[in-house]
Order: sequence, then C-alpha cells, then structure tokens
Amino acid sequence: MEQSDGIGSYTQAGRKNVYLIYILYLLSLVVGFSAIVGLIFAYMNKGKGEDWVDSHYSFQIRTFWIGLAASIAGAVLMIVGIGFLVVFAAIIWTIVRCVKGLQLTSRGEAVPDPQTWLI
Repeated sequence: MEQSDGIGSYTQAGRKNVYLIYILYLLSLVVGFSAIVGLIFAYMNKGKGEDWVDSHYSFQIRTFWIGLAASIAGAVLMIVGIGFLVVFAAIIWTIVRCVKGLQLTSRGEAVPDPQTWLI
C-alpha cells in the first residue's frame, strides 16, 4: 500500500518510489553513486507492489546492470580510442530508458517488456 505523504512514501513500493529511482538514475550521470541507491530501492521493493510497479523495478534493475556493463566496456575500449563512443551511447541509452520509464509511470502503465536490452 502506498503512503500518502512523508519520506516513507518515496521508499515504499509504489509510484513515488519508481519515480525516485528513475530520478536517481538520471542524477547518477552527474553524481555516480546515486544509481546504487536507486538499485538498492529497486531490489528492496521488487515483488512488493502492483504488477505494473514490479515491471518498472525489473526494468530499472536491468537498466543499471546493462548500463554498468556498457560503461565498463567503454572504459576498457578507451585504450583503442572507441571507448568514448561506447560510453556516450550508454549515457544516451540510460537517459532514453529513464525518460520512457517516467512517461509510463506517469500514466500508471507497466513496462511492456522489462527484460529487453533495447529501449
């Protein structure tokens, strides 16, 4: 059940928590550690909300791990000079997934395929 006010409503499974995680992921592009906080919230609340909310948690968890893997690959590939392109693509991919997730959340809709690697 979603609380109506206070900080607890942002930490419990539900729409506000889903919004918070997407915002933490976007903020992580400037302040890297905020994505880890978002990931913890997603893991803590997965399976505790409505089905449409759980689809967002799966999508967010996948976004974190794929984004991290792409960023690490990009860092390694900087040795040969194409790493910047990989990191840039990972940043754009993360932004687009978060914006898509925020739009779906605002409408109270589930992510159609939360397990996808695509957008």
